[in-house]
Amino acid sequence: MFAYALAALFLVLFGIGVLRDRRRFSNAVYLGLAVVFLTLALLVLVDDTTGPAHPVLKWATVALLLVPVVGACALPFLLLSNGVKMIRREGRSPANLLSFLAGLGILGLVALLITAVASGSRTLAIAGVTLTLIVGYVSFLFFCFIAYAFLYGRLQPRKDLDYVVVLGCGLTGGDRVPPLLASRLERGRRIYESQRDRGKRPLLLVSGGKGSDEKLPESHAMAAYLTAKGVPAGDILLEDRSRTTEENLRYSAELMSAGPSPDYRCVIVTNNFHAFRAALTARATGVDGQVVGSPTAAYFWPSATLREFAAIFLAHRRVNLTVVGVLAALGIGAWLLS
Repeated sequence: MFAYALAALFLVLFGIGVLRDRRRFSNAVYLGLAVVFLTLALLVLVDDTTGPAHPVLKWATVALLLVPVVGACALPFLLLSNGVKMIRREGRSPANLLSFLAGLGILGLVALLITAVASGSRTLAIAGVTLTLIVGYVSFLFFCFIAYAFLYGRLQPRKDLDYVVVLGCGLTGGDRVPPLLASRLERGRRIYESQRDRGKRPLLLVSGGKGSDEKLPESHAMAAYLTAKGVPAGDILLEDRSRTTEENLRYSAELMSAGPSPDYRCVIVTNNFHAFRAALTARATGVDGQVVGSPTAAYFWPSATLREFAAIFLAHRRVNLTVVGVLAALGIGAWLLS
């Protein structure tokens, strides 16, 4: 009953957090803790349930709990496969290697634990347990991120808008809109047109400056793409100074605040893998708007999601690195005392 009570408590905190502001990572953590304690409660149920319904309930619960176990066993091989596909299609940049390296890391940890058991080495055992605790902490946060990002992407933004903000990304060949950015622009255009159909007249604010390898600011290429699709030039507002997501949002907020209504209503468009981090950044920069995601090629999603999680993890590095440091220190202390 205690595990059920804790699961209910964190579920209530999650609900309150979402009602207060969807754009908080604490919401993701509350949801993760609710799932953890509910899982513990189900494990107790499997062990202790009695009565005529016990066999069916027991095996149904076991089957449910086996799903994440099977998924965890398959995960490193799926990551390796995706990593190979990313390298073939996108090249060997550090960002494109993330899923491959993550798969190797998981297999490396498993190999370390097996070697520690087989050799009977206390040093390897302590190292394996310490790394497992660190990986467990990071994996818990990653689970929280994935689960809440999935839910956040299905929450509906405001219906009446003054601005539809589309965040830029790198141009192909320095001057052409790539498929990733075209997906964002198409989602933004659909939202803009749905507002027009309802009698509203929002502005499409395209945000993106000129990178060192680009021939023109991203927002200029984005505006050209939209006008070619039939969007009137007068309905497009350009923000062409930004280099990062934070600058995208900060400079866009300046333009929106300087408009006819300082109390603007907006929605921000990016790719689905980037939506939750963009929402966290929007909250941090004071932008009054939710974020919606556009479709992304399936093969691109794992590496991109790992990159987004790494950015959020480091954005909260004071807490996260402290926890990792404490776990590492406990492992070192155990080794010194062994």
